[in-house]
Amino acid sequence: MTLDTIRKKYIDIKLVLLLAGFYLLFDVVLIAKVAYMQSVVMHDESFSWTSFLFHNILLDYVIVVSYMTIIAISTKRFLNKNYSWVRIITFHTILSIVIGMVIRLILDFYIILTGRQTLAEYDFSESVYAFMFVIDLNFLIYFAMVFIVYTYYYLKQVKAAEKRHVKLENQIVRARMKMLSSQLQPHFLFNTLNSISVLTDIDAGKAKDTIADLSDFLREILYKSESTEINLDEELRILEYYLNILHVRFSDHLKITKEIEEPLRYKKIPALLLQPLIENSIKHGYSYDHTDLHINIAVYSEQKRFVLKITNDGASITQSHAELMEKGVGLKNIDDRLKNLYGKEYLFEIRNRENGQGVETIIKIPL
Repeated sequence: MTLDTIRKKYIDIKLVLLLAGFYLLFDVVLIAKVAYMQSVVMHDESFSWTSFLFHNILLDYVIVVSYMTIIAISTKRFLNKNYSWVRIITFHTILSIVIGMVIRLILDFYIILTGRQTLAEYDFSESVYAFMFVIDLNFLIYFAMVFIVYTYYYLKQVKAAEKRHVKLENQIVRARMKMLSSQLQPHFLFNTLNSISVLTDIDAGKAKDTIADLSDFLREILYKSESTEINLDEELRILEYYLNILHVRFSDHLKITKEIEEPLRYKKIPALLLQPLIENSIKHGYSYDHTDLHINIAVYSEQKRFVLKITNDGASITQSHAELMEKGVGLKNIDDRLKNLYGKEYLFEIRNRENGQGVETIIKIPL
């Protein structure tokens, strides 16, 4: 195991920097406190800022940041082992005392090493007194840092869990959309093959043209089978193959127009959305009293929403929107896909037009 691997496994550099920053803030407050005491309260002539900053701040900072790193490493190991809280708190309590004593002994050794005190003058009881004098402060600082460590790792785990959750949701959405697309493609195919079957007896040439358009249409569907959403412009291009099939079948009895806001052509919409809506409009639009049909496809924005409206001037519907959803495979499929992609943030409604001439289908999705 390399040194870099060990560092990545046991030491989180960002966490160490966070702890170092926390203690730096503590030292800044301490310097401000000493400066205030010296200038306003004590006026100690023997006080040396150089000695204070080097011995009490810099040296202390290096030692404390070093043991902070030890705390970070030990805490990470505890998290990986899933120990009980009793065991963790007991360990940190003992470690806070041990580290405090070690730091005190290191400072004593440093004082003797620099000649500020001889070994003969050294009094261990004074060292114990100095340790006990700040034990509560050391304890609070230690557990403040432990709290920072646990908060850091907790937030890190929460963010990782959120990423996994979003990734899982996206995978579920893609799986559902793929399943729904798989359901819709055979439905369209069977209907078109029925149309071709009728055309073969009427006009073999038109039947061949329809088969060619069907081939192009299916090729586009298969190439886009992994896409849950495509640009509107691309959807309209694919739709043209289907419209060619319709024109062959209905000839001059069917007119289809489009009103598209240009900026929306690059807005993503659920793939294969228009074809079943056009199919449904034709299915319910033609009747004995309506042998000619005009279908209009309008796309526009309204209050930060993408609006798709398909209207026809054919027969009115006698069924409610809910009843149509129950009976139509294509319509139910659309509703399921919209719900899967947008939750409650969409509108899908089929209703008679207010002027009583035909039916309108409206879809609104977030823009």
